[in-house]
Amino acid sequence: MYYMFTPPALEIAYMQMEAIEKHTTVDLVVERITQVIKERNLLAGYRLPGEHELVEQLKVSRPVLREALARLQSMGLVDIQRGRGTFVGNATSLANCVRLLQSAVAISPQELITYAQLRSAIEVQAARQAAESATSEDIAQLSGLLKKLDDDELPYPDALELDFQFHRKIIDIAGNPLMKNLMEVIYEFVLTQMARTTPSQRENAFGRKLHKAILKAIQDHDADGAELAMSQHMQTILKRLMV
Repeated sequence: MYYMFTPPALEIAYMQMEAIEKHTTVDLVVERITQVIKERNLLAGYRLPGEHELVEQLKVSRPVLREALARLQSMGLVDIQRGRGTFVGNATSLANCVRLLQSAVAISPQELITYAQLRSAIEVQAARQAAESATSEDIAQLSGLLKKLDDDELPYPDALELDFQFHRKIIDIAGNPLMKNLMEVIYEFVLTQMARTTPSQRENAFGRKLHKAILKAIQDHDADGAELAMSQHMQTILKRLMV
């Protein structure tokens, strides 16, 4: 008896490859200056080279350098003093900024999208429940957080922390302990999402508008409106992460 040998079917190995991240020249300048400050352990108040010298060293245009420095100032990493120069920011802002940038590099874009989808599922439902059960005290606390976020001079890491507190407060109001626990678990991912999708405090005007829409719906005890406003906010985050 003869048996016909059938070779095994050729299979294509499944591989999940991370997308190649896009970096603008401004992003690269921000990363380079941050790296130098960290590696040389420059203390708060240390004066950085002047604008002309930085342009020569980094081989970038003056507008690119100025935008990068403005972003670093929003993050609290540097302090630009008109007529005096640019100085390393205070130690707390520096530590927070470096931690955020390290997280942004370490966490892949696909991971951020996955956690953003989980966050969306939690927060959309939480917004609906918060609108149904928020007290006047709850609404006052949410309003207070947004008022602080309206300060354009707020150091960037502080603004991200306040943003997170606003969302965490909504989950607290919703009253679901599992939701609260999950948000604490993905805390670092949420902050990194915020850093990726909102490069500076000054660029967060649209985000603040979305926050105010969520607050108004909760204040009006409009469950459908709160769910819709939070859904729009989460969709905006996902779209920015997918660019």
